[in-house]
Amino acid sequence: MEEHGHLLQFPQAPDGIELRHLRAFVAVSEELNFARAAERLFVSPPALSRQISGLEQLIGCKLLRRSTHRVELTVAGEALLDRARQVLRDVDASVSAAMSASGDLLARVTRLWEPMAGRLSHDGDLHEARVLTEEFLALTSPPPGTNVRPVTAGGVSSLLVAPGADHAPTILYLHGGAYVLASAFGYQASAGALATAAQTAILVPDYRLAPEHPFPAAVEDALSAYQWLLDRGIAPQRLTLAGDSSGGGLALSLLLTLKQRGAPLPGATVLLCPWVDLALRLTSDRREGTAPFAATDDIRHCADMYLAGHPPDDPILDPLAADLSGLPRMLIQAATGDAWLTDAKAVASRARDHGVDVRLELYPVDAHAFHLFWSFLPEAADAIEAAGTFIRQSDSIASQHATRGA
Repeated sequence: MEEHGHLLQFPQAPDGIELRHLRAFVAVSEELNFARAAERLFVSPPALSRQISGLEQLIGCKLLRRSTHRVELTVAGEALLDRARQVLRDVDASVSAAMSASGDLLARVTRLWEPMAGRLSHDGDLHEARVLTEEFLALTSPPPGTNVRPVTAGGVSSLLVAPGADHAPTILYLHGGAYVLASAFGYQASAGALATAAQTAILVPDYRLAPEHPFPAAVEDALSAYQWLLDRGIAPQRLTLAGDSSGGGLALSLLLTLKQRGAPLPGATVLLCPWVDLALRLTSDRREGTAPFAATDDIRHCADMYLAGHPPDDPILDPLAADLSGLPRMLIQAATGDAWLTDAKAVASRARDHGVDVRLELYPVDAHAFHLFWSFLPEAADAIEAAGTFIRQSDSIASQHATRGA
């Protein structure tokens, strides 16, 4: 008869132990003095004492013997000390490695943008900039299983990007590129990542670009694509309008156009590092970032090509001065080192003041349009996952309202 051994279940460390508890214990053990340890950790002696007591309570045994004049380690404290030191060393080394890797990843972002430097200035070669942009976007492939097929959406050449077959499109995604660069084809990888996170198909229109087709060509194409989605029988409340950089500004222009015409609005909006300040009023607050056209002169040149003399204070173009009341719930994401961070904050503040349900999320990255780097930048992957969750929640809310309405 085969005999089975028995496995002794040793107790695991309590989940409530915090690093500060261990740091407090190690500091007191090394100093054998609460006042000196408190000074070393920049906390008060009573706070340090509470941390030690909390650690002892969690572990279930006394680690220190304390008297009026001295502090001594117990046998349990001696058993913990060297191991606690090693845990702290390992954690600190891991954090340093993560920070180093983060720096390396951001350096990679910078290197990827480098060929674009100066391409969008008045003296730059726009055709070459477009070629380089497509080459850059082609460096990333869509997630495995992504289904991409061309469609003509209301007369606009577009791509349907889905996380597999049998997904109806419920997201209209307007790509970035300062209104003069990029394409639906180039954005299929990023659209695929968002489609996977949101578990729905995305329509990416290849809207016309400036300077060949200045405002309002892009807005008209976005409107045609949006109407095509409605014509397919998709309820507007289930639709999400999304865009990055200038695509975020274009998304707001589309929303304001729909509102002006009394047309049905989508149920949600997602703006990724939006650029909305075509009048460049926020220039003095803008910091230079690692973007291909972060320089103020480049921004102005792109805005001029798109506007072609049209006043930037047109309410359709200027969400920072427009009436945003009645717009759908909104998620805005930006990077803390983004050259357009001021735009994101200004839109969020303006929308909130007008009663819009707004969520502003900031990520610790020094790059504009950082979502494009989802394949290797953890913060970008996290942001896209959060956007996907927001979209799924919005769809669920729409479905619940539709059920109650029925």
